[in-house]
Amino acid sequence: MTTQLAFDATAFGRATEERDAGTLLGFYADDAEVRIVDRNHPPRSPQVLTGVSEIRPWLEDVYSRDMTHKVVNPVVGTDRVAMTNECRYPDGMNVVCACTADLHDGLITKQSIVQVWDE
Repeated sequence: MTTQLAFDATAFGRATEERDAGTLLGFYADDAEVRIVDRNHPPRSPQVLTGVSEIRPWLEDVYSRDMTHKVVNPVVGTDRVAMTNECRYPDGMNVVCACTADLHDGLITKQSIVQVWDE
């Protein structure tokens, strides 16, 4: 019988709120896929990032921006996680990012993100 490793939602949330892209990258499987739907990438043509080589620059970009992040409502199962990330830029603009992810051995293998901004 194989035991699956648990996803560390507390450490993931802490790295998100501390804007630590390097630590966050460690939560992704080497061949993970991230699908992002937002105003620039509608559902019919989402942004798709495959593998850590594509996920790394995205994380580095997002977490290098001058904004705060707050992880709320995390729900963790043995093979799935869901959470919301509430972000705020210094000028007061808000961004809300809702995500779900498939997990294997405590790592994200497939993540779906929907994000919206104040207009």
